[in-house]
Amino acid sequence: MIKEVTGDILLSKAELLAHGISAHDPFDSGLALALRERWPSLVKDFRHDTRSRPIAVGEVWGWTGLLPEGGVRRILNLVTQDTLGQGPSAKPGKATIENVRHALQNMARHVRAENIGSVALPRLATGVGGLEWEQVRPLVDQYLGELGIPVIVYTTYQRNLPASEEL
Repeated sequence: MIKEVTGDILLSKAELLAHGISAHDPFDSGLALALRERWPSLVKDFRHDTRSRPIAVGEVWGWTGLLPEGGVRRILNLVTQDTLGQGPSAKPGKATIENVRHALQNMARHVRAENIGSVALPRLATGVGGLEWEQVRPLVDQYLGELGIPVIVYTTYQRNLPASEEL
């Protein structure tokens, strides 16, 4: 079941939050920045792990952190964007449909392997990634719709507004 909602994805009750990044993402804009501000260790762990084992476009990288109120927050970083340049000056490039396709395939495998019961994600690859939602939505339907779990897509961001997820 895929449901589109308006609200603040950081307030989601879904077991897993997913979002798109580049392999050398600085986590300095949009949802990536909000995640970095809330869980700084997410970025530190990502950088540490990807220095020892570089991550390629289409791959996913999972992270689990503690919530202030107790419990855990699971985040899946989907590498949907190419990287422009190398080293410290590298910047996120644009996403491609093929990168998104591979990342969603890997995300579906991850969700099955980890027995995830619900997922929340933004309109993947449509911000910094530069794609149109009309291009990406069919892939979300194809790869996540078959999982048989609630998939909540945050189509419009509204800070501090809990969405009606019905989880």
